[in-house]
Amino acid sequence: MNMKTLTRKSTLSLLLCVLLLALVPVSAVRAENLSISTHARAAALIDVTSGRILYSSRGDEPMLIASLTKIMTALVAIENGDITSKVKVGKNAFAKEGSSLYLKLGEEMTLKDMLYGLMLRSGNDAATAIAEHVGGSEQGFVYLMNAKAQELNLKNTHFANPHGLDAEGHFSSANDLAVLTAYAMHNPVFKEIVATKEKTADNPYEKWDYKWSNKNKMLRLYEGADGVKTGYTKKALRCLVSSATRDGQQLVAVTLNDGNDWNDHASLLDFGFNHYPLKTLVERGEAVKGYSLVTGKAFAYPLGQGEEARLVNKLVLSAAPQASAGGNAAGTGSTGAGSSVSAGAGRASANANGSEGDVNFGLRGVIILQLGDKEIGRVPVYTPGQLPPETSPYEKIYNAASASAYPAGNWLQAFGSALRALFRTGE
Repeated sequence: MNMKTLTRKSTLSLLLCVLLLALVPVSAVRAENLSISTHARAAALIDVTSGRILYSSRGDEPMLIASLTKIMTALVAIENGDITSKVKVGKNAFAKEGSSLYLKLGEEMTLKDMLYGLMLRSGNDAATAIAEHVGGSEQGFVYLMNAKAQELNLKNTHFANPHGLDAEGHFSSANDLAVLTAYAMHNPVFKEIVATKEKTADNPYEKWDYKWSNKNKMLRLYEGADGVKTGYTKKALRCLVSSATRDGQQLVAVTLNDGNDWNDHASLLDFGFNHYPLKTLVERGEAVKGYSLVTGKAFAYPLGQGEEARLVNKLVLSAAPQASAGGNAAGTGSTGAGSSVSAGAGRASANANGSEGDVNFGLRGVIILQLGDKEIGRVPVYTPGQLPPETSPYEKIYNAASASAYPAGNWLQAFGSALRALFRTGE
């Protein structure tokens, strides 16, 4: 075989390789690019609006969480306490081990200011003082924490204290912390506190005020960062929950036992924003195709590449719509591509004059949104002109009236408040 033959065969082989590479599907390359890894023992990423977990690694493994505990501490204190009330530092809080605000015994500070110290500087003395103030005792407050965990269906979470020092029976998971934080970020007081880089508070014992700088470096390192909490113990090692908002989408990242957490969080957040952008699927007041109905609220969901084509809408009517002359009672229209319609067995009630009255105040059914065969949300539909006021579902929980409805001045009150919070409905 001469050199010319070898050269010709080499050229043909090279051309064949180029052709094969050109035939590789683009989607296969993109799918490989979608993969991400961290240095964490466990990690999770969640979209705050929808609650969709976008990434999880050992996400359901119960682990030590150090001061990430204080996310729940702050949330429970805001929901059950009066943030304008004065918290008095007792002997159990004074000189508490670990990170501290160095509060004086008997010192008084508003609950809101102490919450800033709790979340920005991770004060264990603040955590204990807050717990005793809101829960009547530390044990009473921990009961409220676990009641809230149960309410949020955090199956791999249990609290033994309000500060996060290592203790038996004190643990959570990356997925649970993601869900908890996504919920907490809907609370305007919590959201304001964890986004704060520096806070000044009155110091009654010195000529200068307290000045707290947030330990969460993500607020300075990552564009759009707006929360939430750092944590460390010798057993839990470095723990971090961060959040960021870009183009109207807010994400929360969680890492547990991660020696490179700042960089890993930037990578996780970038991954979410780049590959799962939030898309508005339904607008409030949008007409339902084929029906004299409008949607009662907007609905948005983060979608990855190719997922929009798998969306399915199902219109379920609470009662068959009244038939027009010579028409059918139901199923005469469509909610759009990939949709179906069904009618329930609901009926209108008759008033004293025998005419039918609207006991549902315009509510006519619901659109069930699915991604493939998995339900991702529901949107109520109403008769046009009968839309209820547009209010946040969290307003009722977080306003002052709600706080006063769940008093916790002592253990008995805390126990009762926990039961009422646990079994409340319609929120």
